[in-house]
Amino acid sequence: MNAHQHFIGGAWIGSEATLPVLNPSHGQEMARIARGGAREIDEAVKAGHAAMDGEWGRLDAASRGRLLLKLAELIRRDAEILATMESEDVGKPMTLARNDAQVCARYFEYYGGAADKVHGDTIPFQNGFTVMTVYEPHGVVGVIVPWNYPLQMTGRSVAPALAMGNAVVLKPAEDTSLSALHLAKLAAEAGFPAGSLNVVTGLGEEAGAALASHKGIHHISFTGSREVGTLIQTAAAKNTIPVTLELGGKSPQVVFADADLSEAGTVIVKAITQNAGQTCSAGSRVVIEDAIYDSFTADLARRFKDLRVGSGEQDLDLGPVVNAKQCERVQGYIDLARRDGLTILAEGELGTNVPGDGYYVRPTLIGDVPPDHRLAQEEIFGPVLVAIRVRDEAEALKVANGTEYGLAAGIWTQDLGKALRLSKGIKSGQVFVNNYGAGGGVELPFGGVKGSGHGREKGFEALYGFGSMKMIAIKHGV
Repeated sequence: MNAHQHFIGGAWIGSEATLPVLNPSHGQEMARIARGGAREIDEAVKAGHAAMDGEWGRLDAASRGRLLLKLAELIRRDAEILATMESEDVGKPMTLARNDAQVCARYFEYYGGAADKVHGDTIPFQNGFTVMTVYEPHGVVGVIVPWNYPLQMTGRSVAPALAMGNAVVLKPAEDTSLSALHLAKLAAEAGFPAGSLNVVTGLGEEAGAALASHKGIHHISFTGSREVGTLIQTAAAKNTIPVTLELGGKSPQVVFADADLSEAGTVIVKAITQNAGQTCSAGSRVVIEDAIYDSFTADLARRFKDLRVGSGEQDLDLGPVVNAKQCERVQGYIDLARRDGLTILAEGELGTNVPGDGYYVRPTLIGDVPPDHRLAQEEIFGPVLVAIRVRDEAEALKVANGTEYGLAAGIWTQDLGKALRLSKGIKSGQVFVNNYGAGGGVELPFGGVKGSGHGREKGFEALYGFGSMKMIAIKHGV
């Protein structure tokens, strides 16, 4: 089986060692990727610098934007190829994988249109001076994306980095590198100069660590676990470069008695089961006012029992989790709930003819979980929803803020005052009132506080993270 190669300096380059790529729907090897390390990362960084000193660095903003828009067109052309690749690589149901391909295209379209719209300012100053600010690219940036949404995450980070004029060295997750490599192929077809986008595959502790610590990198964007994010930030600090970190969450959905409970139930179930719960902003805690706790959890339980899990190609409600380690981890939390005597309110079912060796976890609803229990504190990263009972608004706010994370939150109420108070009081980077996720929201700034990281991705705000402000003061006399 021929291994997929790295994309460095506009060329496909292999490594002596390779890594297997397993299809999580059946657990069998379906491809191999090159196992890059410090040498390949160094070559990619050098290619990025050459691009910045050459054709890529000389392009004006409008020209960069046109290349991004061309790439968006090519992604849409190959959307079914990319969706099939993503479904097989990650285990996603095809419906979700198709959506991811379209969202990836939308990122390149959005930032293609924004590339020539990052404006500086003029600053009133003393007579005889003209003072202005301009935004410039960092230079060569490192992007490390996780395995849960490879297409979306690549678009989310790479598109604004390129729009600002940086050269990119992308390290995709070793479990799910195939769509990133196809995007590199499409970028070459679109006409991106050699070295503007480089993709190095390999293990996080090898290629990822080498990228984070490389002295030729000027900015790091990382999405993943808090533990690895700490290592990334430590490595970057030694080179005094900025980082953008998105490190997951334990996001609450707060439900009050006056909410539209039918709509809330539909959205809350989707928010924890989409992508088999492997979503950083998954609404993994549902915090319910006592007056409706029993009836609302009964409704959630009915919804969970109707869920079906199957292979990506079966396109059911959920696919498998990404690998055996993740399957064991998620199942371990469910087993812990049983050992600690927590109430399993409902589980979904496996569909018919599900491959026996896949990494399947039944979506699980667990009731009356104490707010300080591990299941209410730790990011499970699977289709496990914990229900927490609260007396009133004050206790709901305390519980919502009662973890180390602060990525997203949902509030369900028809009381505008209550919604505004909680929106301001909850410590998270995003708050959704009577919705959750806002349809993906390429245009909406995204990121966390506390243990969920810092910096913002998505929306126009992401462009500023991939650039540096320069102040220019010109003395010309009165």
